[in-house]
Amino acid sequence: MKFRILFLLLAALFAATGAQAAPAAKAAPAAVTQGVHVPILLYHRFGPTVADGMTIKTSVFEEHLKYLKENGYTVIPLRKLVDYYLKKGPAPAPKSVVIVEDDAHKSVYSDMLPLAKKYNVPVTVFVYPSAISNAKYAMTWEQLKTLQKNGFDIQSHTFWHPNFKKDRKKMAPAEFEKSVQIQLKKSKARLEEKLGTKVDLLAWPFGIYDDYLLKRAAEAGYVATFTIEAHHAGPNDQVMKLPRYLLINADQGKSFARIVEGTAPKRNIVY
Repeated sequence: MKFRILFLLLAALFAATGAQAAPAAKAAPAAVTQGVHVPILLYHRFGPTVADGMTIKTSVFEEHLKYLKENGYTVIPLRKLVDYYLKKGPAPAPKSVVIVEDDAHKSVYSDMLPLAKKYNVPVTVFVYPSAISNAKYAMTWEQLKTLQKNGFDIQSHTFWHPNFKKDRKKMAPAEFEKSVQIQLKKSKARLEEKLGTKVDLLAWPFGIYDDYLLKRAAEAGYVATFTIEAHHAGPNDQVMKLPRYLLINADQGKSFARIVEGTAPKRNIVY
């Protein structure tokens, strides 16, 4: 009788312990997969004062680089991010950032280059060749070669920076088709000829693109193209329309911090 009572007590104790243990097993955390989450920061012009909406003070650009360095961010080459989307490389590490510039303004050589060297950050410059060694505001071919020697990657921004939306409205279909081919192919060929580099990345002028233009870009040999859309490049983005943040001089302090964190409020910037 005593053994039977002892057995029943032990069975009850075991059942109670098992009942308590079961919820703990169910509460075990599930594995979390880290997705790519990279801001591409787009600059245009630099200088001591804000000459226009696309100019960022050189001192503000340096503040950006200081913030990134002091807060554990790593500026990676744009190519590394592209390779991830093309499944040629691993996902960039958390807190990775990309820096790019559009138009090859002369201040890239005078202001951006020294700071990129000082902070040891890679930069990709998107160029429309018709302006190089021609327009007063643009760099020369020799200056672009100097950028290359200092680690800058030079890529395409079409041949003369057209507004494809306006061109489509005013041109006949055949004329528009010819213009698009010139913008995409001539830019690529001229940059490769002058700089001896591989050109297969394209930034859309004014951020304008559509399915037709994306198809023509792929046919011309571009493996990735870039828009102007204010969000991080993430796992749901496509390599032929990767987003970039268009930065302005007001993006300082907390504003800049929120952009790189991915918590900035939506805004409309007139390009």
